Formats: sequence, C-alpha cells, structure tokens
Amino acid sequence: MYPDPKRIRDNRMTVRFDDYEERLLRALADYLGEQPTTMIRELALRQAEELLGVSRDSVAAGSLPRKTA
Repeated sequence: MYPDPKRIRDNRMTVRFDDYEERLLRALADYLGEQPTTMIRELALRQAEELLGVSRDSVAAGSLPRKTA
C-alpha cells in the first residue's frame, strides 16, 4: 500500500514546555503561518541533521551519514 512503510509517521515523542517557551513557539508558528507541532518537528529534524552532518536526501536513500567539511 505504501512505497516505504517505515516512512509512516506513527512514532510519538512527548516534549513538554513551560508557559514562556510555549508562548514563544506559538508566536513563531503564528508568524510563520504554520501549526506549532509541524514547525517543532521540522526544527528538531533540521537540528538533528545538522549535528549529524546528514541531509534528508541521504537518509531517505539509506546512505551512511557523512560529515561534510
């Protein structure tokens, strides 16, 4: 049914924020015109990719992470 069943987003992680952090994230999401959870997911994945030195293309293709200079 799906080309790659592992790409189905059915894994959940809970993150808790205090009132100030939540207001900041909602303000940013409102400014960008996005849903807060979608924005937080994108920010988290972008940060993880940057720290690991990979791109989504290489992860999706199944290649090994490589640190770029």
